[in-house]
Amino acid sequence: MTALVTGAAGFTGGHLARWLAARETHVRALVRDPARAAGLNGDQIEVVQGNLKDRSSLTRAMSGVDVVYNVAALYRTAGLPRAEYHAVNAAAVRTIVEVAREQNVRRVVQCSTVGVHGDIEHPPANEDAPLRPGDVYQETKLEGERLGREAADRTGVEFVIARPSGIYGPGDTRLFKVFGKAAKGRFVMLGSGRIFYHVTYIDDVCEGLRPPDAHTSWPAMRCRDWKISFGWRLKSPARRRVPACGCLCGRCGWLAPSARRFAFRSDSSRRSIDAV
Repeated sequence: MTALVTGAAGFTGGHLARWLAARETHVRALVRDPARAAGLNGDQIEVVQGNLKDRSSLTRAMSGVDVVYNVAALYRTAGLPRAEYHAVNAAAVRTIVEVAREQNVRRVVQCSTVGVHGDIEHPPANEDAPLRPGDVYQETKLEGERLGREAADRTGVEFVIARPSGIYGPGDTRLFKVFGKAAKGRFVMLGSGRIFYHVTYIDDVCEGLRPPDAHTSWPAMRCRDWKISFGWRLKSPARRRVPACGCLCGRCGWLAPSARRFAFRSDSSRRSIDAV
């Protein structure tokens, strides 16, 4: 099987490309700047240059491909106009589905975000929870879902939407900043600290993005969406058990001052990441 992974120079896309390649999938990694794809080497990974806004580059990249994983996105980059977010996070999804039909690609997996649901008033939520995006990133990701669905209905391409929650793991430079602060015992908390935040280990995201058999049609999932997240607990040697945290937005969880080291562990103890 040949899979195209967009955004392969980034954290999630790069991990997915390597994860698929390690499982005997030939991966075509679409990147804007090949110099940033130095870590994508191996017999099973082919790096190609392209841009989601360039239809011709998408056509070349999808030639001979069985499935497309669209991971590329603009994520809360300061100074960019809304039109740029729309072009990459929304309009490009429609183009990808249309080009997939032209190139006889069977399936497009759209990596969206659980953020399209916004604040959840009565957790936990499922895929049918109200859609209330709260910023331009979430709004344009939701618009991308809609445009992708419409294009899939017109073309017959199998279109699957995945909405991962906060992703962390080796190579992450976003959530690990929070872990490092907490490990040092100095963690700024604004607010009550009673906000829930789900985090997901990168390998679990990769496993969730790939159906059990990528060659077999999955009609039940066509033009459907699902979440990739796990219930994680923050454990600390501090005297108090504390709620999980995920960001420094002012509404995250808090750690007791005596905390020096902690680990995120899944309920099934499948993953353990110690902050250092």
